[in-house]
Amino acid sequence: MTTLSPENSLSARLSASFILGLHPFVRTEAWKFLTGYFSWQSSQDERLTVDSMRRKNYKALCQMYEKIQPLLENLHQNFTETRNNIARDIQKIYDKDPLGNVLIDKKRLEKILLLSYVCNTQAEYQQGFHEMTMLFQLMVEHDHETFWLFQFFLQKTEHSCVINIGVAKNLDMLSTLITFLDPVFAEHLKGKGAGAVQSLFPWFCFCFQHAFKSFDDVWRLWEVLLTGKPCRNFQVLVAYSILQMVREQVLQESMGGDDILLACNNLIDLDADELISAACVVYAELIQKDVPQTLKDFFL
Repeated sequence: MTTLSPENSLSARLSASFILGLHPFVRTEAWKFLTGYFSWQSSQDERLTVDSMRRKNYKALCQMYEKIQPLLENLHQNFTETRNNIARDIQKIYDKDPLGNVLIDKKRLEKILLLSYVCNTQAEYQQGFHEMTMLFQLMVEHDHETFWLFQFFLQKTEHSCVINIGVAKNLDMLSTLITFLDPVFAEHLKGKGAGAVQSLFPWFCFCFQHAFKSFDDVWRLWEVLLTGKPCRNFQVLVAYSILQMVREQVLQESMGGDDILLACNNLIDLDADELISAACVVYAELIQKDVPQTLKDFFL
């Protein structure tokens, strides 16, 4: 890669991450490049400087939060309600491995989520963020790394998992994609299966966490989303591919919306590589066709 231009070298790195996945030993460091925490062209000294800056910025945000917390408690009812929601969600997390070893620090996780809620006005707290942030805490050592990786992940994926920004758009485009690629299935989903697609919003809110058999599978898919390959908004192709797994059953049994949702929710322990490959096949099929402008603008 050192013989390539910076642009081609970056493309090669992203392609390698997309095609091969990341080895667990390099995942922590590689994620800092994939999310934009570090620049791909940065030197070791520059990265040390950036990390120090991010640590200081995180500390400054913590200090600011401590100063304004009483004001938020007294003047903003939403703050108290959100803080309680975060505390409840955090307590639901199972924080130990099969041997009983504690994997995460719930107090630190709660602090990071509160800080994110206060500082990131684009992404208000929603159920699912606690589990996403937990995966970042499992990956890195320090709180400032967890906080910034979460923020950069949201930005890099165009806030596609945020209810008031990306989720509704994802669901609309999923319906459009089904109508374009699979009219027979689309007709059923608009008739007897009405409402099923819109009920699949947890897939996007949780970024498919509950569909996989391991954290490694979740990270594998997220890494693909971060590469932007083979296209933007790859998560919708992933959702389409999962839905295709129940297609035959839905049509044969003429399932209604609730039964379709139940069948989809029963799809667990999926293999990330197989799902990514299936979504890539859908993309290959899509680009062979005369794609409507709405889908072009969304994917290409």
